[in-house]
Amino acid sequence: MYENGWDMETKELYREILNEHNLNPSHKKDLGDGALRLNGVNPSCGDDITLTLKIGDDKIITDGAFTGSGCAVSQASADMMLDLIIGKTTDEALRLGAIFIKMIQGEAAPADLEELDEAAALQDIARMPARVKCAVLGWRTMKEMLETSQINKRSASAHCGV
Repeated sequence: MYENGWDMETKELYREILNEHNLNPSHKKDLGDGALRLNGVNPSCGDDITLTLKIGDDKIITDGAFTGSGCAVSQASADMMLDLIIGKTTDEALRLGAIFIKMIQGEAAPADLEELDEAAALQDIARMPARVKCAVLGWRTMKEMLETSQINKRSASAHCGV
């Protein structure tokens, strides 16, 4: 049976993954000093996160966290993103971020979605225009942070949108 274009099994899986990351986020904490930090804001709905990443000299993301408030979609998406990028190089994280954005815009190739692991559960956000900015907030904040860090800035502020 289909509801709004989703089969019920897919819809239930989406809810389970979203709820798990929203209610029990692995990465919602303060990492303290010694890391890159960037604030991301979605002014249209009030989502506000501060993303923190620790990056080694080899450009590998060794740890990451977020703090702030927002809807279930923004909080869960940020947590899923951190699950995915910790242990990856900054270049890999940026590539995964680009795949995620394409997925949310409905433009990702099906083969690319496997790389997103649980974050691929958010692919149907493209059908919910009011939630797109929520889903991409953490990813856009990460992208801006990593691009900013390449010019040796250790903190900044950003307003994220689509």
